[in-house]
Amino acid sequence: MQHWNLFIAFFRVGMLGYGGGPSSIPLVHKEVVEKYQWLSEDDFSDVLALGNSLPGPIATKMAGYIGYRVSGLIGMLNAVLATILPTIVIMIVLITSLNSFRDQPWVNGMTQAVVPVVGVMLAKLTYDFFKKAKVNMGWIVTIALGAGSLILIEWMGVHPGVIIFALLLYALIRPQKQKEVPTLKSQEHSS
Repeated sequence: MQHWNLFIAFFRVGMLGYGGGPSSIPLVHKEVVEKYQWLSEDDFSDVLALGNSLPGPIATKMAGYIGYRVSGLIGMLNAVLATILPTIVIMIVLITSLNSFRDQPWVNGMTQAVVPVVGVMLAKLTYDFFKKAKVNMGWIVTIALGAGSLILIEWMGVHPGVIIFALLLYALIRPQKQKEVPTLKSQEHSS
């Protein structure tokens, strides 16, 4: 049953992820975190950040990792196949059929109507990530990182992968706060 659920979840992502990776991310989130609960919000954020810093399509990278995590090598192959199969079939069908209708206004309208929907899906996911980041880092750091990333990506032309790599590197080398482990002596004082 797990293999079937993996296939169906990522098949839906492949079928409905119109527009490529960015539009697929909220769909993967819906299936993996909300519906099947294979990953927590934190795990999903980590997978997304790492996937964005690696080359290649995000949907297949996420499908491969999540499939492997849920059900090993067979799960990985299952999820990746389910992600790419709809695209292959739809591309063949759409290119051959829409090619003859490409000058029709309804075809242009159809493709333009999807753009705001994808924008809303990405905005919701962004808002969810900001709320989660606020809990972990506070509003000031979250807004500073968001604004800094926007400036670097949009106005300075820095590749998002470079920013993600730099932040991952910072997280690895920064000094970690040590949690205070209660000792028998400190427990005696608190009694």
